[in-house]
Amino acid sequence: MHESQLHLLRTRRFLPLFVTLFLGAGNDNLFKNAIAVFVLYRIAGQASLDGGILVTVAAGIFILPFFLFSATGGQLADKLDKALLIRAVKLAEVLIMALGAVALFTGDVYFMLGVLFLMGTQSAIFEPVKYSILPVHLHEDELIGGNAFLEAGTFVAILLGTIAGGLLVLIENGITVIATGIVGLALMGLAASFYIPRAEAPEPDLAINPNLMAETWATIRRATSKRAIFLSILGISWFWLIGATLLAQFPNLAKSVFNADNQVVTLLLVVTTIGIGLGSLLCDTILKGEVSAKYVPFAAFGM
Repeated sequence: MHESQLHLLRTRRFLPLFVTLFLGAGNDNLFKNAIAVFVLYRIAGQASLDGGILVTVAAGIFILPFFLFSATGGQLADKLDKALLIRAVKLAEVLIMALGAVALFTGDVYFMLGVLFLMGTQSAIFEPVKYSILPVHLHEDELIGGNAFLEAGTFVAILLGTIAGGLLVLIENGITVIATGIVGLALMGLAASFYIPRAEAPEPDLAINPNLMAETWATIRRATSKRAIFLSILGISWFWLIGATLLAQFPNLAKSVFNADNQVVTLLLVVTTIGIGLGSLLCDTILKGEVSAKYVPFAAFGM
């Protein structure tokens, strides 16, 4: 990592966004893994349900909104002030996590799955705006470094949230600890978002397409017309397909194949997340600050 990019963590144009993202990613995974471990090691056995299938379904329900709403999230990021949109999304997170706390206390699996879908929807709206705001506040030679920090921070937050969710949910009063944690982190994320500088809307007159599928397809068609953009989309999509599949199946792998407890799940997550975080930070060194998709095919092949 170029040492010069470390200054981003001391600037208001980047640090509040980084903190907001970090808290949100940690919160998502605190709740997701708490549910996975809670269902797999406690609820499934008591209710005679297949815990492995439930965990897989839960992962799919969380990911589904990214397919449905990401294109709409991109339109909103173009139409609205990006900083204000982030604050609205973080306010929604507070409300969703309050519902999540209730779901944990009731132990209702279907209620938990419903909250997961809402979490996925909130994250799908947040994803486009968090990246589109970077070129507004960062210089061109800072973009790779800023993106690297966001990716590394995301996976460190995933690691911490996932470890905490898996380890805390089964202890005495674990549900209370998790419920307090998810609401508290959502509130801290909302507070951090108010320090993000304004980012005026580039297309305030843009009409939002209510047809989700049509807008998704139109976005894909526009992306395919530019090779560098399309390569980047293919690369990141393949990365998240592999990564999300592995992360979702670690609890099943530990319990069903290794016959191990949730501490082994944590070990698998630690090793994977450290590797991803280091790879993210190396991107700026490899690319030397140049915004380029030239290594995407090799990266995808390597995975």
